[in-house]
Amino acid sequence: MTQRQLDRRFFLKAALFASGALAATPMGRARAQALEGTKVVVVGAGLSGLAAAKALKNQGAEIIVLEAKPHIGGRLLTDWSLGPDAPFEVGAGWIHGPSQDNPTKQLADAVGSTYFTTDDENLVVYSADGEEWDEAEIEEINETWAEALGKVDETLELNDRRSLRDALSDLYPEALSDPGVLWALSAYTEFSKGAPIEDLSAVYHDDDEVFDLPDVVVANGYDSILKPIADGLDIRLSTPVRSIWYDEDEGVKVTTDQGAITADYVICSVPLGVLKAGSIAFDPPLPDEIQSKIDRVGFNSVTKLALKFTEPFWDIETQYFGIITEEKGRWNYWLNYRTFSKENVLLGLSVGAYAPVADRMSDEQMKADGMDVLRGVWGDAVTEPVQMLATHWSTDPESLGAYAYPRPGGGPSQFDGMAEPIEDRVFLCGEHTIFDYAGTTHGAYMTGLRAAEAVIDEAG
Repeated sequence: MTQRQLDRRFFLKAALFASGALAATPMGRARAQALEGTKVVVVGAGLSGLAAAKALKNQGAEIIVLEAKPHIGGRLLTDWSLGPDAPFEVGAGWIHGPSQDNPTKQLADAVGSTYFTTDDENLVVYSADGEEWDEAEIEEINETWAEALGKVDETLELNDRRSLRDALSDLYPEALSDPGVLWALSAYTEFSKGAPIEDLSAVYHDDDEVFDLPDVVVANGYDSILKPIADGLDIRLSTPVRSIWYDEDEGVKVTTDQGAITADYVICSVPLGVLKAGSIAFDPPLPDEIQSKIDRVGFNSVTKLALKFTEPFWDIETQYFGIITEEKGRWNYWLNYRTFSKENVLLGLSVGAYAPVADRMSDEQMKADGMDVLRGVWGDAVTEPVQMLATHWSTDPESLGAYAYPRPGGGPSQFDGMAEPIEDRVFLCGEHTIFDYAGTTHGAYMTGLRAAEAVIDEAG
């Protein structure tokens, strides 16, 4: 059964299954007995790996989780050094579509999280030289952006292999010549998909699924959802996996710098960038149909730069500032922390093709780059920051990128096909293995539960 054949009823059942609530039911008690004596190694302690590990442990399996980083969470980590009410989300920053159907929202509710709803319309946009665009101009930008993407959606057939930029160039070229619309394509589309429009599928760039309601920031820290899932698990941090040997009849052997571990199954939840880089040697090599999907699905970065100032030089009531920079994607979207925090912090974002450029900068170079953009708007009012935090996801060896996206010529089957069992012993999971919810924490969580269910099916 492929991912796109699974419906939300499975995930609702699996959420109970991962939390342990299902163990109190007759079905749960029966399944827990069925996994006794089964040993599973989970590679990666991000949300997907932890979800798989907890679900299997709750059903009686022996679980070992191996994590290369010195902390759990993977691309979900909260840094509190900016202030007690100013979470800097190193990775995932919002719960997208926080309806009660959203598994991540359910996890956050379960730990008593508090939320701040972000308002995309609470936005001021500036040209690179500091000229503020009026509301009518912003509305026109948004309407043209939506109209251009609608033209692409209406015109292209599913087998079209053009990038979004190429399709726009052919169908709606005025969008690419308008600095405001080009900014929207970057600040909205490239940020949402984590990809440059030059390498993003025109057909599938907006064909995924979403949950309802405006996005929220988790005010008490996004990574608070991890603790209940991780509790009771055997997690070995700072333990990168070097190789995975597998055999349909003999099981698996996972090798680390600390030695080798044999088991019945392995769930590999490492980011797509790690799989692309071949950082883990599979023996035998992954099947061609799986490896080709790994190679062809896109994986890029989104770069964050948090600058803390003694006093604000911006309107503290405005939630987002857009800046139309000459280089597309260069610090063109800023979140104002003062709308939910007492700290004078601006969080800048670099997206699309500029994100990996920013990632390769030193922190000081990145700070200077971001400050240059801010001074283009606020001039001498911009003071030196008293603190900065930055991300470098595409150069992080344990991630090598932020999240997955469909490239031209690709589509849903590339994502979902990566989750197919390999010799009934190896199972891949993570946001890159679910097209409908790629690039989201709820997608990662869902795939971990799906991998656990697949192991149960094989073990049973």
